[in-house]
Amino acid sequence: MSTKRIPERTSIPENHKWNLTPLFSTDDDWTELQNTIEQEIEIYSRFKGHLHESAIILSECIEFHLSILRRLDRIYTYAQLRSDQDKSDQFYLGLVQRATNLVTRASEFASFMTPEIQSLPDDLMRRYRDDVSLKPYLFFLDKILRNKPHTLGAAEEKLLAMSLEVTQAPFQIFSQLDNVDLNFGTLSDDKGLELELSHGNFITLLTSANRDVRRNAFYRYYAAYEAHKNTLAASLSFSVKKDLFYSRVRHFPSCRSASLFEDDIPEVVYENLIMIVREHLPSLFAYLEMKKQALDLKTFHFYDTYVPIIPDVTFNMPFEEAVEVGIKALEPLGAAYARDLKGGLRGGWVDRYENRGKRSGAYSSGCYDSPPYILMNYEEKSINSLYTLLHEAGHSMHSLYARKHQPYVDHEYTIFIAEVASTLNEILLSRHLLRHYDGNPRMQAYILNREIENIRATLFRQTMFAEFEINIHYIVEKNQPLTLADTLRVYRDLLHEYFGDALVIDPQLPLECLRIPHFYSAFYVYKYATGISAAIALAEKIIGEGEAARQSYLNFLKLGGSKFPLDALETAGVNMRSSEPVRSACRHFANLVDRFKTVIKKL
Repeated sequence: MSTKRIPERTSIPENHKWNLTPLFSTDDDWTELQNTIEQEIEIYSRFKGHLHESAIILSECIEFHLSILRRLDRIYTYAQLRSDQDKSDQFYLGLVQRATNLVTRASEFASFMTPEIQSLPDDLMRRYRDDVSLKPYLFFLDKILRNKPHTLGAAEEKLLAMSLEVTQAPFQIFSQLDNVDLNFGTLSDDKGLELELSHGNFITLLTSANRDVRRNAFYRYYAAYEAHKNTLAASLSFSVKKDLFYSRVRHFPSCRSASLFEDDIPEVVYENLIMIVREHLPSLFAYLEMKKQALDLKTFHFYDTYVPIIPDVTFNMPFEEAVEVGIKALEPLGAAYARDLKGGLRGGWVDRYENRGKRSGAYSSGCYDSPPYILMNYEEKSINSLYTLLHEAGHSMHSLYARKHQPYVDHEYTIFIAEVASTLNEILLSRHLLRHYDGNPRMQAYILNREIENIRATLFRQTMFAEFEINIHYIVEKNQPLTLADTLRVYRDLLHEYFGDALVIDPQLPLECLRIPHFYSAFYVYKYATGISAAIALAEKIIGEGEAARQSYLNFLKLGGSKFPLDALETAGVNMRSSEPVRSACRHFANLVDRFKTVIKKL
């Protein structure tokens, strides 16, 4: 029996890879810029101790600092993208380490800036703010000044800057183990073909109509995590302790408050999300029970949750066709948006397919001086890949608009609003597919099922993840140990609460908490849930109100990081300070389930 193997990087056609030459034409060009920055970072010392002398000196210091950061972005982005295309490539892994080291040393040299700016007398800062040389940097300065209670002296800040590279160890260890060293073995698919199990095809196998295939994939996949559970738990535990260290050093009452402070997000936004989603869990239980019955299963397990209720709808969409379908779906965002996106997706933005050693999953990256870049592990037989492509395209177009319309200092938007643009694209895709298959109840049911599953995964599941993060950080904040047993217990309890009696919790399922990369970026995942809530509200406005709502949305994309995220969303027409968008998203989920029930009755 032949075995389908994951291809090597060298066998992937060039037109299926991203084009990184806008960043650097050659590795030697990368090295040349790295050497230049290494020499220039010592210039920081010329400004140290002199920021109080004049607004001009402060302005020149900020300009120099931003020029270093802008070039470091290029350095780091190139190294990271090259490394992610093959994590086993030691040369590019070395470039990542060199880039990280350079970022750390630049941070050390620049560490005097924040405490020195914060030490300027209030009356002097008021005069500085009126100086024309500082007008482009007022929001930048405001963000520094609001951090004054959480900033230490210059010496302490230098020590903290020096610690950055070391404290990345938990994630780097996890990443190398998860992407390179874990071996999931081989198994037979539903056609009897022996294939190598990977991150890239795991979810595709879980959608198989053959329960033996998906059960075997589930057990084989988690056997690898079972074998390394102690290492993975230790890595996650020390990541949480890193968060605690920084929150205490910076005088925050908790790790969560430290994380939310950066975006000026009230903690009630996080608390309301969990509270409201928990209130609406019965609608999730009802859906899962309906799915169990539709699949004619006596017991319902996690490996059953990805199976479409409509089993005989095959999906096969080559990447090129996915681009065309995506562009058609995004027509409500305007011709210019569609034109720019199509050119990028077909012109070197995307690294399309899985190869051995490639980073799992998908993301959008790039920097101010490059096009957006999208890492994919595209699977033609998985509709999830079509949605993932449109999701990452939302990030990329957000970046493109922000870079075109904002200066470097204000271009970088936060993750909180990033998930709005990406999720809105997915919603528009579902709407387009439902309209396209208007006369085909079976395909309509399939698409509705997919949209329901997307909300289940993004709103309900990510909220469960968010509660898990709160709970494990709370343990460490109480100066208690966070062992493997503790971590799995916390996650197991939440699985029972968020799935009720609708799902059998297999003994292997709690190991899921050890494989989620986002847990190494503390309090990140809740933004998916708030993002889809805002996106649902904005999609309804764009579809219902037309041109005015579309322009408001595009203006929101153009803001980049020039406003705090909640203020930016108000520009688009959504008030995330209230609980209504999350409640509306939960109601939307319930309505979709009702619509789905109506459609499947026609089959």
